[in-house]
Amino acid sequence: MAEQIRWPTGFAPAEAPIHVVNRIDTATAPEIVWRRLIHAAGWPAIYANASDVTIEGGGADLFAEARFTWKTFGVALRSEVKEFEPETRIAWLAKGIGVTAYHAWLIVPVGTGCTILTEETQYGLVSRVGRLLFPTRMERWHQKWLEVLAA
Repeated sequence: MAEQIRWPTGFAPAEAPIHVVNRIDTATAPEIVWRRLIHAAGWPAIYANASDVTIEGGGADLFAEARFTWKTFGVALRSEVKEFEPETRIAWLAKGIGVTAYHAWLIVPVGTGCTILTEETQYGLVSRVGRLLFPTRMERWHQKWLEVLAA
């Protein structure tokens, strides 16, 4: 896969203490995966690790520069979409008490389906403690999210 994550300064995997990678190949069309992914208001229905999603200004779908709040892994986050290329890539910067994260997604067409790649890097005390206590938790939850997006 030639497409790669475009990491902002300070968030490249080599610079961050926590880096998680998940991917899945699916027969589902990229535009369907995209619609499911940007429909943030619907995340709690498809991803049990997301709750209380609110997009500033209202609406249900993420868009370029959207700001939104939500909870994941029990942490309240304020997030801002930093990359938004329809049906191809989206990324957001998330900040909460004890965590700063950059979560990026790529949707790469393959035949009539696609490959979905998600990578996240994190900083912060809460992130480090969570990683020590539950070393594969983020990978497991992200894979579940991918599986639902790919279904």
